[in-house]
Amino acid sequence: MAENSIFERFSPFIREFIFRNSWESLRPVQTAAAETVFGNENNLLLTSATASGKTEAAFFPVLSLLCEDPPASVGVLYIAPLKSLINDQFSRIDELLDMTGIPVTHWHGDVAQSHKKKLLESPSGILQITPESLESMLVNRSNDIVRIFGDLRFVIIDEIHTMTGTDRGNQVICQLCRIGRLIGHHPRRIGLSATVGEPEKAAEWLSAGSGRSCDVPEIPPEKLRWRLGMEHFYIQNAKYDQSSKDADTQTEAAQEHADLDAGYEYMYDCVRDRKSLVFSNSREETEYICATFRQIAAHRNEPDVFLIHHGNLSAALREEAEAKMKDEDIMAVTCATVTMELGIDIGRLERILQNGSPTSVISFLQRLGRSGRRGQPPEMMMVFREEDPLPNTPLPQLIPWDLLRAIAVVQLYIEERFIEPPRMKKMPLSLCFHQTLSISASCGELKPSELAERVLSLPPLSMISVDDYRYLLKSMLENGFLEMTEEKGVIVGLAGERLLGSFKFYAVFKDTEDFTVRCESDEIGTISSPPPVGDRFALAGRVWEVTELDVKRHLIYVKKVEGKMEISWPGDYGEIDTRILQRMRRVLEEDTVYPYLKANAQHRLDVARHLARNTGMLEHSIVHLGGYSYCVFPWLGTRSFRTFRKFLGSRAFDYRLSGIEYEGCCFVTFKMERGNEKELAEGLARDVAMYGIDCDSLVGAAENPVFEKYDPHIPASLLRKAYAADRLRADEAEKRIAEIAQEFANN
Repeated sequence: MAENSIFERFSPFIREFIFRNSWESLRPVQTAAAETVFGNENNLLLTSATASGKTEAAFFPVLSLLCEDPPASVGVLYIAPLKSLINDQFSRIDELLDMTGIPVTHWHGDVAQSHKKKLLESPSGILQITPESLESMLVNRSNDIVRIFGDLRFVIIDEIHTMTGTDRGNQVICQLCRIGRLIGHHPRRIGLSATVGEPEKAAEWLSAGSGRSCDVPEIPPEKLRWRLGMEHFYIQNAKYDQSSKDADTQTEAAQEHADLDAGYEYMYDCVRDRKSLVFSNSREETEYICATFRQIAAHRNEPDVFLIHHGNLSAALREEAEAKMKDEDIMAVTCATVTMELGIDIGRLERILQNGSPTSVISFLQRLGRSGRRGQPPEMMMVFREEDPLPNTPLPQLIPWDLLRAIAVVQLYIEERFIEPPRMKKMPLSLCFHQTLSISASCGELKPSELAERVLSLPPLSMISVDDYRYLLKSMLENGFLEMTEEKGVIVGLAGERLLGSFKFYAVFKDTEDFTVRCESDEIGTISSPPPVGDRFALAGRVWEVTELDVKRHLIYVKKVEGKMEISWPGDYGEIDTRILQRMRRVLEEDTVYPYLKANAQHRLDVARHLARNTGMLEHSIVHLGGYSYCVFPWLGTRSFRTFRKFLGSRAFDYRLSGIEYEGCCFVTFKMERGNEKELAEGLARDVAMYGIDCDSLVGAAENPVFEKYDPHIPASLLRKAYAADRLRADEAEKRIAEIAQEFANN
């Protein structure tokens, strides 16, 4: 369809919206979306850059169809991973629909019951919801599903890169299939994301169980226009070289460094007088850097413009940060985690500051895309801080792994447009346990065979064998999560009722028994472990002293005090793709001067390259560190690295290895009493050539690999089987072992 014919196909209020916003033409993603939505009955996966208009691309044709033929129930189900994203998109869509009469309802834990009641009384329009609230509907309002969704036409899943292959995303696919069964048809699905690797895989995931094909229009990539910089500091340095800073970050106050950290002061100057987001990879880093910035501002007698945004803060504090970032009259700097990484429109940002390396190409692109809207190029500054090494520091700890990873992430995208592909689970047992309880609660008594058919026919659970599911059901019956009736049917048992009785059941991701922190009438957020009265902790970028502790009600009452402290939450930092590790090796091998490296970072890379070449770690992946100590650099991603080190451990007795230790997925150190690097490399390669790597055999009989929320309720033998299937990868490890042996054969 030509652009003019697409424009004419839109409803009058859509055309009026386009005129009112002075759009001169439709964007490629909007044209492509309209061609599929108007032209066929397929599902649709839209992947294009941040701020390219994906939301409007999906809703323009969908709303036009709804206006032409109004549905008799909710017509569009919009699913998003974050409450804040739903709140943001609600306001945008509400403006678009102002004169149409199509109601929009957002539904999550922070929404008032009166708002939800209106939808239940008269289901219509668009429902924006989180996966957890949708699960609650399926469990508690199963008899209302047909009335609410009977004429559902479209399901829009936003930011699907956060969903594909995860338990939470697979939960959504299960929910859509269950709704489809109840209403007798599968609505069309539309997935939106700026960062999808291998879109065909994501499209297959999106369409699972729908019975529809999925269109993936190729949107021409935009020319890269970035302002990107990386700088490095040693933590012990009391001062830093003013000449290494950008000219636009020079300040008179920057001369005062005596008792402050040079790296943090450089970061402060990067965002000073700029509307900015400061990203860290964990909540504790976010808290600490926000408190540090406030300390520097106080030291310089400058205003405190620093906000904070992460999942453990109260809704009020998060919404305050979002509102101030959107207000163009307020100069604000927000320290954030992944909660600000996704598609919330926070207006024109001048700069993104990244503390350390992004964990992935996806994360880098999402964060970079937060800035540079409204015609300006995205701008990001990455700052790296590390301890100044002692003279006796071992070789592997002399390499700036974080800096190497950042360079690799950037280069992979610049050179190849590489984005990590979705990782699909073969045995999502925690989700299987959850859906078994959810289906039992919503359907009532079922024969075991009927329950198995309903659960295992859900696409994300279809690779779990009937025998394994039978074993899981037996365990759930023995432990009271399910109960067998006199008629040999299965219903929810007492232990299952206890799980279902908590709102936390609806989430398939891990949660903690968090304590709510209050200062007088204000809710500050939550922490995992309650400190005793009189102790202090950090939250919301400030320090609090405990004044009262109500353990029974999980409440902590505090007062604000000056200073800064660290706080620790348990967390999973995600997986790293093997392509990133391979590119990190090339960074050390090549002589390329990357234009985005500032003086300190370039010097740090030069030192690392010199060290890597002089030690021979690039020619031989196994390096003798002296005495009985050795190190191996596999250059493998998380799953393959895990497989490699477990395989190495399984051969420890044969090759007299001991003291095997590792850090991240960068290197493994060990002691070897007899033999040498070549003998070990050739021996491992010989073992692989003869027998391969059996992942099941690498999981010890005594191991109980608990990772996901409901894993503690699953038999250990099934968990070990799932660990081997979903957390180990033999092919890349086998290939690298052969390559390591060949390195010695070539010399």
